[in-house]
Amino acid sequence: MMAREDGAAARAMSNFGFSQLRVVRPYEPAFREARSAVGASDLLARAEQYETVGQAVADCTLVAGTTAVRHRELQHPSHRLETGGGRIRKHLRASSARVAILFGSEKFGLSTKDLSHCHWLIRIPTVDANISMNLGQAVAICLYEMIRDSKIAGTKAAKNLDKLPPATSAEIERITALLLDALHISGFLTLRRVADAEERIRRLVRRLNLPARDAVIWLGIFRQIVWKMNSGENAKSVLDDKGPAAR
Repeated sequence: MMAREDGAAARAMSNFGFSQLRVVRPYEPAFREARSAVGASDLLARAEQYETVGQAVADCTLVAGTTAVRHRELQHPSHRLETGGGRIRKHLRASSARVAILFGSEKFGLSTKDLSHCHWLIRIPTVDANISMNLGQAVAICLYEMIRDSKIAGTKAAKNLDKLPPATSAEIERITALLLDALHISGFLTLRRVADAEERIRRLVRRLNLPARDAVIWLGIFRQIVWKMNSGENAKSVLDDKGPAAR
C-alpha cells in the first residue's frame, strides 16, 4: 500500500479502537510518516512489516479478505459485511486466537494469490455505478461493523436503566424537603424570593425521574449536606454569642 493509504487505514483503526496494523511490502521511505494518519501516528509507527501475506497472517486462525467482487471469478465464499462481521465476532467470542481482515491497495486490490490466504471474503454492498471505495473508507466501515455489537450493547444497557424501579413519591418528597432545607440554610431562597419556591423545587426533583436506588444515595447526600451546614451555623452562633472579645 502507498503511504497515503496506510495513513488512512491507521486513522480508521485508531477511530474504532484497533491497534495492530500489519503491512506487506509498504512504500518504505514514507509510510510511517503518512500525513493522512491524523491522530494515529503512534499506531503507524508500531506497524509490523512483512514480505508476504502468508507471513503476515501466519498466527491468525481466521483470515477474511475484502473485495469489490466486480466480474472476477472468486474461489471463496463471499459474505456481505453485516454477515461477515457477525461471523468474525462469533469467532472472537469462541476463542482468543487472532483474526485478520485483509485489505488490498486502492489501485489493484487483493491478487488471487493474496486471496488464497483467506478463509472467506467480505464485500461492502455498494452501487454498481461506483463499486469501489478508497481504502480508508473501507477500513472504517469494516471496523465499525466489528464493534457494532458493543455499541448496541451500550444502547441496551442504557435502555435497561429506564426499566429500573422508580423512586416512590415519598422518597421524592423527602429529597425535596432536604433540598429545600439546604437552600434555606444557604440563603439561596432568601436571595431569590418566589412565592411558589417549594412547588418549583418539587417539580424540578420530579423531572429527574430518579430510580429508587439513586434516591437512596441522594437522600444520604442531602442529609450529610444539611447536617454539615447546620453544624456550621451552630458554631457561628456560638462565636457570635461570645462577642468580639472572645475571638
